[in-house]
Amino acid sequence: MTGNIQFYNDNARHVAQQYLSKSFEEIHASVLSYITPVLNKTDARILDIGAGAGRDAKYLAAEGQSQNVSVIAVEPAKLLADIGKQTTQNLNVNWLEDSLPALAKVTRQEVSFDLILLSAVWMHVPESERARSLRKLANLLKPGGKLVISLRHSQAEHTADPRIMYAVCADELKNLGKKVGLFCLSETERENDKLGRDEVSWQTVVLQLPDDGSGAFPFIRHVATNDGKSATHKLALLRVLLRIADGHPGAVLRRESSLYGDRVILPAGLVALYWCHQYKDLIDKHQLFQTPNKNPNMGFMKPAGWHKLTHRTAADYRIGHLFTGDDAIALHKTLSDALSNIKAMPCKYITLPNSEQGVFEVASKPVRAKDSIFLDLTTLTQWGEFSLPEHIWLAFNRYACWIEPVLVSEWVNTMLSYSGNAGYRTVEKHYILHEALNWLEPKRSTTEIRQRFEQLQQDQTQYCVWTAKTLKQKYNIDHCMPFSRWPNNDLWNLLPADSQINNQKNDRLPSEQKLKAAKERMLHWWQSAWLEEIPFEMCEFMTDQISSASLINSQCNLWKQRFFAEANIALPGLSKVNSSIDDVFEALVMQRGRLKEMQQLREW
Repeated sequence: MTGNIQFYNDNARHVAQQYLSKSFEEIHASVLSYITPVLNKTDARILDIGAGAGRDAKYLAAEGQSQNVSVIAVEPAKLLADIGKQTTQNLNVNWLEDSLPALAKVTRQEVSFDLILLSAVWMHVPESERARSLRKLANLLKPGGKLVISLRHSQAEHTADPRIMYAVCADELKNLGKKVGLFCLSETERENDKLGRDEVSWQTVVLQLPDDGSGAFPFIRHVATNDGKSATHKLALLRVLLRIADGHPGAVLRRESSLYGDRVILPAGLVALYWCHQYKDLIDKHQLFQTPNKNPNMGFMKPAGWHKLTHRTAADYRIGHLFTGDDAIALHKTLSDALSNIKAMPCKYITLPNSEQGVFEVASKPVRAKDSIFLDLTTLTQWGEFSLPEHIWLAFNRYACWIEPVLVSEWVNTMLSYSGNAGYRTVEKHYILHEALNWLEPKRSTTEIRQRFEQLQQDQTQYCVWTAKTLKQKYNIDHCMPFSRWPNNDLWNLLPADSQINNQKNDRLPSEQKLKAAKERMLHWWQSAWLEEIPFEMCEFMTDQISSASLINSQCNLWKQRFFAEANIALPGLSKVNSSIDDVFEALVMQRGRLKEMQQLREW
C-alpha cells in the first residue's frame, strides 16, 4: 500500500484533475437510488474511504447539507488530501489520513456510519487483508447502514499502470460480507470506464448490515442469564466493560488483529478501578453477599488493600481523583488484587460457545505501591492491558441502555439465590437490591465550578458561553451535554451560562451549529478557569486528601491534570496524553453526535 500512496502523492495534481473531470452522478449513477435516501436522513454520517481529490465527499456533503449530513473523508496520500480539503472547503467534511485494513484513526472516533463508500479502492487491498477489512467496515456500520464498493476490472493490472492492484471479484466480496453479517442489496453489471480506458471496466456491490451483525447480543445474554455463576464475577465484568464503553470511548488504547477477529485494548487498571467502584458500596455499605456461602469476603478483598479503604465510597474511585499517603498505597494494592481476581475468575471461565477459548484477556503487570496516585489513563495503564472482541465492545458501546437492565436484573436474581441474602427474598424488599446496584452516577454538583467562576469574576468580566451576554449576579453552571441523559460532572462539561438561556436549553442537546458558534467562548473559559496558573486560595477545593499548605501549593496543577484526564477518557478520538483544548472541542462535537445518534435526544 505504501508504494501506491507514494504514487498518489507524486501525481496528486494529475490524478485530481482526472478524478474531478467526472461528476459524482456520472460515476455512481447505477447506485444513486441507494445513496440518495441517506442524504435525505437527518444527521446521517457518511464515511468516504479513499476520498482522493474530494469529488465524492463534496457531493455527499453538499447534497446532505440541509439535513446536517456529515462526512468523514479518509485519504492516506497527504498531497492528494490537501487538494481534497480545498475541494470540500466550507462543507461539513472532516479529513483523516488513514487507510485499510486498520482504519485506526477512524475507529478511534468511536462512531458508526449510515453509509460507507469505497470508490476505486478495493483493487488496492491485497487478498490477505480483505477479510479483516470487511470485518472492520461492518463494525463501523450502523444497523441498516450501507456499504458501497466499486470494483475495478482490468486486463493489465500489473503492466500498463504503475500502481499495485489486485484482481477483484464480486462473489468474493459478497462471501466475505456474509461472514460478517452483511447481505447483498445490489450487484451491478459491468460498465465501461468513464475515462475511456478500453482495458478497464467497473461494477459496484452494495452490502447492508441488517442488525448489529455480530452475534454479540446472544453471547452477552447467554453469559448474563444462562452461564453458571458461583459468584457475581461474570456479571460484574460485563457491567464494568459496558460502563467503560458507554461513558469512556477515549479509554481505547488501540485495536489489534487476532485469529478470532479484531480486539479492543483497554487499560487493565481502569477495568480494576471500575470493578472496585461497583463492588465498593454493594459490599461495604449494603453488606450484600456476592457468593453462595455466608462469607462476605471475596477474593480481591485483602487486609492491606480493600480493608484499609473502608472509609472511602464508590464515588472516590473515579478518573481525575488523587489519593495520597496510606490511602494511595492501599489503592495500589486493591487494584492489583482486583485485577488478579478478574484474571483468575471471570476471564478464565467466560469462553466462546462450545469452546475453551477465553473471550477476555488480561496481560497484567506488577505495580509498585507509591504514596501518591492520580487516576488517569497513563496511571491506569501501568497495570497492563485488558482486551475484548471488538464486536462485543461495539455492542456495549451502542446498546448500553438495553443491555444494562438485563445485567442488573440478573444480578438481583443471582443475589437473591444466595443464603446470605435470604432476608431480601420478599418481593417488597427487591427494590433494595436494585438501589444497591445503582452505579452511583455523580450527583448534579456545580459547587467548585461556581467558586472558580466567582473568583475569576473579581478580576475580569465573565460571559455566557452560549450568548456572549455579560454575567453578573444571576447565572447558572450549565452541563453542556445534558446531565439527565449522560451524567457527567467533568470540568470540560460545566460552563457558565445566562440563567434564562440555561432554563431554555433545559435537558436538550445543543445542536452542532450552536456548539461550534460557542467554540471561542468555551475555549476561553476552559483556558482561564482550569489551564492557567491557579491561585493558592482555590487549591483547597482540589482534594480532601491534602493536609498541609506546602502540599496544597504543590498540587495546584491538578486542575489542569484533572481537566485533561477527564476529557481524554470521556471523549472519543483523544490520546491519553492529549493537552490540546482544540482537540478536546473537536472530540466534544463528535461526542455530541454520538449521543444524538444513540439516545435520539432533543436538540436545542
